[in-house]
Amino acid sequence: MHTSPRQLTALALAIALGAAISLGITRFAYGLLLPSMRTDLGWSYALAGAMNTANAMGYFLGALACPWLMRRFGPSLLLVAGSVLAGVFMVGSGFVTQTEGLLAQRLLAGMASALVFVAGGLLAARLGARDPRRSGLLLGIYYGGTGVGIVLSSLLVPVALEAAQAVLHGWRWAWWGLGALCLLFSLVLVWPARVMAAWVAPAPVVGQVAQTFRWRQFGFGLSGYTLFGVGYIGYMTFVVALLRSQGRSATEITVFYALLGVAVMASSRIWARLLDRYSDGRPLALLNALLGLATLLPALTHAWGWVMLSGLLFGGVFLSVVASTTALVRHNLPQSAWGQGISAFTTVFAAGQIVGPTVVGWIADGAGGLERGLVFSACALWVGAALALRQRSVSPIT
Repeated sequence: MHTSPRQLTALALAIALGAAISLGITRFAYGLLLPSMRTDLGWSYALAGAMNTANAMGYFLGALACPWLMRRFGPSLLLVAGSVLAGVFMVGSGFVTQTEGLLAQRLLAGMASALVFVAGGLLAARLGARDPRRSGLLLGIYYGGTGVGIVLSSLLVPVALEAAQAVLHGWRWAWWGLGALCLLFSLVLVWPARVMAAWVAPAPVVGQVAQTFRWRQFGFGLSGYTLFGVGYIGYMTFVVALLRSQGRSATEITVFYALLGVAVMASSRIWARLLDRYSDGRPLALLNALLGLATLLPALTHAWGWVMLSGLLFGGVFLSVVASTTALVRHNLPQSAWGQGISAFTTVFAAGQIVGPTVVGWIADGAGGLERGLVFSACALWVGAALALRQRSVSPIT
């Protein structure tokens, strides 16, 4: 069945709302709520970080389950079901104040968001297969959807917190608003899910040996991506708290976070050619290295111009790191093995995110504060870049 370039772009834009749900809202909006929740509930930075560690643990478990679930139900159903569940669990976070209950909600939301992100990534890769010349752009559009979630969260959360200032545990209003947004986006995802579910999977080439994903062949790429998970999540969890501690106003923080989200959306065009050109670990290495620089800047200086540059650079790079691993899988494996490959990279990504927030929070509770925690994050990203640089193209199995 022929699909026009315009329809492929429309489908990519639609499934990008899955990335907006799974990362932009379910994962990253918590950073905007963290300062208010920490003050209201008397949390340490370590406990505040543990909330995102719980979310990452759920993400890890969801990623592990994805290969079986996709074989059983298919990516289209997984995309929609995961989105609805993520919205329900986000709403649920507004109904509890106990630490154990909030940790459970973050865990469940993480599990649901993994289903959305992996299924959406596989569908985006299938879109790219129908237009190989624009595959990097189509992948970038999907992952850039995270920026939509970030921008909308940056606008919604401050309004909700302001409206609920006089209400006990007013931060709950923001959880309800974010959950409602996820459920609204879930309705939109029904269209691309239905369209792509009707596509017939490509038949294997006669005489071609079936090729599967082998962890050993992608060892350096997987290692570099694990450290990306460790490093980037410290920034996204604590950068708003850092800006608050530096005395930045609510307006400045909103502008910073919104511009970071806009940069995420723009990144699909910035890095598309890089992802199309290389089939090895060089894109992952370059992007990890740039992300380390962006993470380090607010730890070294409080100057607003440099802090804004940090946010723009971070936003313009970090989701393209994710897209680079999908491109690596797409370049080196047949379409039948893409689901295995994307799930494997998502699993190690989640494992890294389990470590990152708690370690950075533990460091931040010490003498060096949040700045020293971000130095740790930057170092993790640079080590990840060095490992990714050693990832070579995978020779087809014969």
